[in-house]
Amino acid sequence: MRKSSHRFLMLLAASGCSVAASAQAATSCAALSQSLQLPNVTITLATEVAAGELKLGNGAGAGGPPMNFAALPAFCRVAGTIRPTADSDIRFEVWLPLTGWNGKFVGGGNGVWAGSIAYGDMVTPLSRGYATAASDVGHQGSPMDGSFLVGKPEKLIDFGHRAVHETAVAAKATIAAFYGSQPKRSLYASCSTGGRIGLMEAYRYPDDYDGISAMAPANPMVPLMVMSLWTGAVAMKDEASRIPPPKFALLQKAALDACDASDAVADGIITNPPACRFDPGVLQCKGADAADCLTAPQVTALRAIYSGPKNPRTGRQIYPGLSVGSEAQMPPLTMGTEPFPVATTFFRGPVFNDPAWNFRTFDYDAGVERAMAYGSEALDVPPTGLDRFFAGKRKLLLSHGWADGLIPAQSTVDFYQALVKDVGTRRARDGVRLFMIPGMGHCGGGSGPSSVDMLGAIDRWVETGKAPETLTASNPPGAPARTRPLCAYPEVAKYAGSGSTDVEMSFRCAAP
Repeated sequence: MRKSSHRFLMLLAASGCSVAASAQAATSCAALSQSLQLPNVTITLATEVAAGELKLGNGAGAGGPPMNFAALPAFCRVAGTIRPTADSDIRFEVWLPLTGWNGKFVGGGNGVWAGSIAYGDMVTPLSRGYATAASDVGHQGSPMDGSFLVGKPEKLIDFGHRAVHETAVAAKATIAAFYGSQPKRSLYASCSTGGRIGLMEAYRYPDDYDGISAMAPANPMVPLMVMSLWTGAVAMKDEASRIPPPKFALLQKAALDACDASDAVADGIITNPPACRFDPGVLQCKGADAADCLTAPQVTALRAIYSGPKNPRTGRQIYPGLSVGSEAQMPPLTMGTEPFPVATTFFRGPVFNDPAWNFRTFDYDAGVERAMAYGSEALDVPPTGLDRFFAGKRKLLLSHGWADGLIPAQSTVDFYQALVKDVGTRRARDGVRLFMIPGMGHCGGGSGPSSVDMLGAIDRWVETGKAPETLTASNPPGAPARTRPLCAYPEVAKYAGSGSTDVEMSFRCAAP
C-alpha cells in the first residue's frame, strides 16, 4: 500500500468513517511505527511478541498484583502517546493477534485514579482472538492518588472521558492498518473506574462501541468520593467509634446469621440484601468493650455506613450506603489515620487545593456542592442522555456484586432504575440489562460464585440481538465447584426445592 493511500485510510478510521476491507496486504507490525500517522498520536513501539513471551515487570502497573502472561498467543504490540492538548499525555497500547483474529475489537478501562496501562483488561480479549486496547487514562502515577488533577483542567477531561475515547479511535485506526479492515464489531468491558468509563462512552461517544459491559461502575464518581470519605469519617470520629478489622468478621457473621437463610438456602450468601433488615445493634456490648461485641459508638458508625451520606441541611441522600453482606471489604475504607486516600487526595488536592484540609471538618452540604462544581461535569454520568447510544441499537450490560465493600451496589441499581424510567421500558427491554451478583465483592471474589463471562455475554447480545435473561456465575479455578444462575434484575435466583445447592439448575429466576 502506498504511503499516501495508507494515510488516507488512517484518517478515515480516526474520523469514525467505515473502512472497507482491503484486498491489498495489510502492513507489517514493525512498519506501523512509521506508517501509522494519526493526528496527535506518536507511536513509540510496534513489535511482534512471541506466544507467552510478554515481559512487563509485575504486569499490572502501579499498585496492581502480579500477572501471568504465559498463556498469551503471539501478537503485535503497539504502544503510543496521544496529546489532544498541550497538557495531555495519554499512554495507550493496542494488542493485535498475529493469527486467528476474530474480526472484533475490545476496549478496556482502568481502576480508581488509574496512572498506568490496564493490561489486566487486555489479557482475556487477546486470548480469545480479539484485538484489544487500554490506556493509563491520561496520567502516570499511583491509582490511589487523585492529586495529579491539581491545576490540570485538561487532565480532568482526559481522565473523565477523553482518554478512553481517543484510545478507541487510535485503536481502530491501528486495527485497520494492520489487518486491512475495520473491526466488524467493537465492544467494551471493564469494572470499577472502567465501568464508569464504559457508561461515559455510551453517554458522550455512543459511536465508539456497539456493546458495553460496565461492572461495578464508580458512578457518579464525585458523590462516590463523598461516600468513601463519609464511611471512613464516621468510623474515625473518635477512638471509641473506630472499628478494629476483626470486628468486621464478627459483623459479617451476624449479618449472615440474620439474612443468609432468607432465600431458603443457608450457604454463606445473602441473595437479596435490600430485603434484609439487619441492625448491627444486635452486637452491642452489654458492658465494657470486648472482642465479641460492638461499643455503642461503633454501632452508631456502622448504622451510618449502611445508610450512606446525607445532606445535614436537607436530608437528601448523597449516595447509597454499603450493603449488608459487604462487611469483609469495609476495612480499607475505615483503617489508617484518615479515610480512603482515593477520596482524601481528591478533596485535599483538586477540590480544595489545601494541604491543611481536614476530613473532620468537611461540610456535607457546601463541601459537596464545591466538589460537584469542580468535577461532576467531567466525571459523572447521569442516567439521562443515553438516547443516542440506544438509538443505534447498541447494548448496555450492567452488573454489580452485592457484597462490594468499595462501591455500594445500590448505586448501580439506582442508575438502572432511573435509566429505564428515562428511556422507557420498550427501549430498555431491547438495550439494557442489569445483573446483580450475590456474594461477590468488588469486581470479583467474595463468598459467592464470582466468575462471569461478561465479554461473551455482551458479544452474543450484540451479534444475535437477543438480550440475556440469565447468566452463569461460577467459583474461580481452585475453589470448590459451584455455579449459580444470575437473573436479570429485578428477579433473583430461588432454590427450586430439590437438587444440589452448588448447581445452577437447582435454582430458578423469580420475583424477589
